[in-house]
Amino acid sequence: MKRLIALILALVMMLSLCACTGGRNSGTSDVSYDIPEGKVIPDDAVLNITITSDASWPYDENWVIWKYIREAVGGTLNINAIPRNDLGTKFPIIMASPESFPDVMGIPGKPNGFASYCEQGAFLALDDYPEYLKDYNEFWDSLPENEQFMRNIRRAADGKVYYAPTYGKERSTNVRTWLYRKDIFDKNGIEAPETMDDLYEACKKLKEIYPDSYPFCMRQGKTNLNVIGSSWKPNFHWNTYYDFENEKWCYGATEDVMYDMVVYLNKMVSEGLMPADFYTINASTWQELVSTDRGFIMPEYSVRIDFFNSIAHSAGNSEFNLTAVKPPYVENGMGIPMTTKYNHDPTGFAVFNTGDAERIANAMRYVNWFYTDEGSDLVSWGKEGETYEIIDGKRRFIAEEDEEITSLYGISSHGTCLRTDPEAAVESFSDEAKKVNDFMLENIYPNLDPTIYLEFSAEESEALADYDTSIKTFVEENLVKFIIGQRPLTEWDKFRSELSELPVDELLAIYENAYNKIKR
Repeated sequence: MKRLIALILALVMMLSLCACTGGRNSGTSDVSYDIPEGKVIPDDAVLNITITSDASWPYDENWVIWKYIREAVGGTLNINAIPRNDLGTKFPIIMASPESFPDVMGIPGKPNGFASYCEQGAFLALDDYPEYLKDYNEFWDSLPENEQFMRNIRRAADGKVYYAPTYGKERSTNVRTWLYRKDIFDKNGIEAPETMDDLYEACKKLKEIYPDSYPFCMRQGKTNLNVIGSSWKPNFHWNTYYDFENEKWCYGATEDVMYDMVVYLNKMVSEGLMPADFYTINASTWQELVSTDRGFIMPEYSVRIDFFNSIAHSAGNSEFNLTAVKPPYVENGMGIPMTTKYNHDPTGFAVFNTGDAERIANAMRYVNWFYTDEGSDLVSWGKEGETYEIIDGKRRFIAEEDEEITSLYGISSHGTCLRTDPEAAVESFSDEAKKVNDFMLENIYPNLDPTIYLEFSAEESEALADYDTSIKTFVEENLVKFIIGQRPLTEWDKFRSELSELPVDELLAIYENAYNKIKR
């Protein structure tokens, strides 16, 4: 029944689009009108732009960044800001009728169903409008091969890009690595661990010195088990992942590597070297452990360095030094001293198929402007003397120590940037944090996990949802039980047998099919 309803809705959407636009792509080659010198769109043009508003820095119509964008672009920009948490319910409403389509949407990540709407013609492929996207194409084509993936991961099943890629913030967004209390290790004469065996021995020593501590202070078990997976095998995940070395899709819990990892973590928990509630521990409890000398090494976000160091230094603990350490790995195995790659920026712009040639042309010109040198510099930094100043030859944002640039100026908020100057993305970091950030990026596995960006058809999405219920829930529950000792390790073979009865092969087949469509 659900599939039938989905099919009916898709047909209604398709018919509505065809009626409104006359097909999937409306030509714009015959559009000709005057654009004032130095502007992007005509003075009498109107662009309706929908963006999301993040709870951490809610949209402010008085943000100076929108003033700068309006002055540079020209025309009239109507901004409709949707709370990010409401996007899931608001997006289907926006998509209900082509008559209510905005021209451009700036979003934090592709909403559910985005691929299906592209197939139905609701969004326009950037590849089809080269006449308006000269700077976009020149910029992406100019990047080295190892950065081209940022555009390629945005490609739909037909090989085209419907969601303008972002650039620059991936150096600071979602960067994860191993962090450790260097001051505590140094104070107690303990070397930074190079292998997982070293880590275990270091944690034992620290536990003796600090009995109330959990030296390996890992949280967010569902995610961080995957972040540290490469310590056992490159890009290893406990669930679905792509094995780049062997070019095949795998399900980690079915592999012997998973058992090795579980045995290791079980030992860490049983000896009190790691929190037993690592899977569910809340942020405040975890932060208290780290900030009160009870947690010393962990996989974490890079931004946690300044977060903890600033708090400790402000409280008078000038010796507190949380910093990055090269990821330890399983020696004599398949492990590598790298963390799994998560640092990508999922935000971007999508252009709607409004069926109006002039509106489409203006929307494409608008998107293109963000990739120009002038546009990129303006949205990255703002204006000298207003949002930044030059100190010792370097640009520094004008802000008090406790002021956040995005909240203050709107810079880097959703819908305001595509091509960002990487230096601006990390300008608010301390000099030490910048050095550490570079170090971390050098120790991250180079390939981005495809499960993060793959697109699926409506039928595939429905099947994946069913598999998540039957496979993912079962695996998660049992892995935690094995690690914390609620299920004996002697039952591992039984667990593997139980797992083999679930549709793992069917799950992997869906991922393989989706990946093959966009693989370059």
